[in-house]
Amino acid sequence: MEGQSATRTKRLGAAVLLATCLAGAHAQTTTADPRDPFEGFNRAVYAFNDVLDRALVKPVAQAYSKVVPPVIRKGVGNFFGNLGDVWSVVNNAATGRGQATGDSVGRVLVNSTIGLLGLIDVASEMDIQKHPADFGMTLGRWGVGPGPYVVLPLLGPYTLREIVALPVDRQGNLVNHVDDQNTRDGLTVLNITDIRASYLKAGDVVDAAALDSYAFTRDSYLQRQRYRQYDGEVPEEPEAPQ
Repeated sequence: MEGQSATRTKRLGAAVLLATCLAGAHAQTTTADPRDPFEGFNRAVYAFNDVLDRALVKPVAQAYSKVVPPVIRKGVGNFFGNLGDVWSVVNNAATGRGQATGDSVGRVLVNSTIGLLGLIDVASEMDIQKHPADFGMTLGRWGVGPGPYVVLPLLGPYTLREIVALPVDRQGNLVNHVDDQNTRDGLTVLNITDIRASYLKAGDVVDAAALDSYAFTRDSYLQRQRYRQYDGEVPEEPEAPQ
């Protein structure tokens, strides 16, 4: 068994090295995007994350999706969504968004009580809108620019502004305040697995449709972040000088 494990580890390491080299070579042939000045590095990290995802995270998410009944998976997603709404209250209030703050407070109160600690999303059934907000978005609404696009090992795509906000967002995650480490770690793994399972079909679409999955993921991510910051009313970007 130990020999087989060592062999699998060596194969995984070789795959990571190969993917990294290919990504670095590919980066030399792509058109530079001003939002992505670290593209060579980002592609290498993206390739590493992709190998890790295919070898470990995705299979676990697939098993989770296959074994756990949909109603339970929905409850898990609702539970963590309710915890996220708590942090949204703080960030929506910090940017003076009255309606969003009121809706977020209402969602937390309803789902934490009638919704059995968030397992049932009663608030959505009552048409109380969800307004996700984290500290990175708060910084953006305070006038801080997004900065360059960066792909972090294991964590995935971010902008520099969001990386700066990470320590604050970590403190805003109520799971990180659970005293018992085993419970805290278990909840973290469950959340990651549930999120990855929810993106299984989307990942298949990207693999099938995108000639360059890195660029597709980057452009989609930055577009989504900009859409969220402006509540869907995205201003036109100035044209680049000729």
